[in-house]
Amino acid sequence: MVVPVSKFSTGLKRIKLYGELVMFSHSLFALPFGLVGMILAAGGLPPMRIFFWILVCLLGARNAANALDRLIDCRIDAKNPRTAHRHLPRGLVSGGEVLGLSILGFLLLGVGAWQLNPLCLKLAPLAVFILVIYSYTKRFTWASHLVLGFACGIAPTASWLAVTGSFALPPLLLTGAVMCWVAGFDTIYATQDFEFDRQEGLYAIPARFGIENALRIAKGLHFTVIVLLLLVPRFLAPPYALLGGVYYLGVLGVAGLLCWEHLLVKPDDLNKVTLAAYSVNQVIGVAIFIFTLLDVFIF
Repeated sequence: MVVPVSKFSTGLKRIKLYGELVMFSHSLFALPFGLVGMILAAGGLPPMRIFFWILVCLLGARNAANALDRLIDCRIDAKNPRTAHRHLPRGLVSGGEVLGLSILGFLLLGVGAWQLNPLCLKLAPLAVFILVIYSYTKRFTWASHLVLGFACGIAPTASWLAVTGSFALPPLLLTGAVMCWVAGFDTIYATQDFEFDRQEGLYAIPARFGIENALRIAKGLHFTVIVLLLLVPRFLAPPYALLGGVYYLGVLGVAGLLCWEHLLVKPDDLNKVTLAAYSVNQVIGVAIFIFTLLDVFIF
């Protein structure tokens, strides 16, 4: 059966629309850390079957959670001038489509966990709960940024479990690093909604503590990131003792990027919040991944 060109083109446009809806490019935040957890657990590359199903789980979980967040926050997004242009408020996609995308993503997570090992399958419902509950936390706690960070941060530990079937300290340190990293830049991003969040009774660190204090908290969180990343190699016992100078060089680069991020945003000048919170941080995860690869496979 030949598919008409017009239908094929429409289908591609729809797929692109869904990718924009869930901000697929932002997979660059947690995905690289998930892959770092996998590489450290395997002492290199795991079997391709394991690698494949880890990717399925990471991408399925991330995009399912983002789609569901858009659905849950649709009414809030419609009220906020900053987010009123999003796909659901504008009617570019239906609620049913977004729910379908989320269900598909969580199904991929479940299938992937089933293919990996019994522990991953047992923990999959807990992962789904964490990914879902985040979208509601802004309605009752200013710690919502930390919940988001933890939801992203489970990626390296989940990947480690997929390879080894057991917990260990190094991936938990990576989970803490990702949690503090994401919570920090999400706090910076939330400064844009300071007035709106207070008006609507939503909970966020800037709305609770003020913009100046929120930026101080973000700095503290990002300082913690560097400490945790520096600790990871010290607890990698054989056969996992893989990281050395090149990895530390990557951490130094991350520290520099985080410093630059905080120089871009000031309490009285939030014009570069998007650059600081998104553009800079898309580089950070990739940088850690690349320097880890270099250290493990070359140096």
